Amino acid sequence: MRITTAKIGTAMIGVAAALAATPAFAQDGKAAPSGLYVQAIGGYEGVEVESSGNTVTADADSVLYGIAAGYDLPLGGVFVGVEGEYSVSGSSTEFPDSFAGARDGLESDGQYYLGARAGVPITGAISAYGKVGYTALDTRSFTSAGSFADVEENATGFRFGGGVQVDLPGPLEARMEYRRSRYGDVGGDVGDITTNQVVAGVGLRF
Repeated sequence: MRITTAKIGTAMIGVAAALAATPAFAQDGKAAPSGLYVQAIGGYEGVEVESSGNTVTADADSVLYGIAAGYDLPLGGVFVGVEGEYSVSGSSTEFPDSFAGARDGLESDGQYYLGARAGVPITGAISAYGKVGYTALDTRSFTSAGSFADVEENATGFRFGGGVQVDLPGPLEARMEYRRSRYGDVGGDVGDITTNQVVAGVGLRF
């Protein structure tokens, strides 16, 4: 399953338009999000792993879940903020024979993110935003037969993305977001790793 950026953008625009047309969410004022928030997130992850020479790739799909927290500060008609996140996916990529490495595959586990975001309210309840920041990924290279010891690495990289968030009744809010992360040379048989994620989240705004 491959999700293109164009399809993701179209889906987000459709969700925002549908919510904006719903009377429960249609408001005249455009208040920027502000304050502390905590959210539970879940969604889809696609992982692409390159060989150490960047000549062969292998990919896998997985479910992603985690928790995010941050703080937004309104500045006139826009808002800026900081955000941290921890998530787990458990993607397991099997290398083809042409990978020419000692290990048979790679598993990704914990992912850590710390970055900044900025956005603008679209309606009184819906805001659009972009984000960028530092990310790290725990990995484990393995052999199916156990003939070589597993190799555990922590790769670091860069993440960017964007999404829409919606104010729900009371302190609740929801979001839909796409983000792409690129991790540098992992080491051993593995070169660069790229992840594409589409997530939804629900949480509290304090």
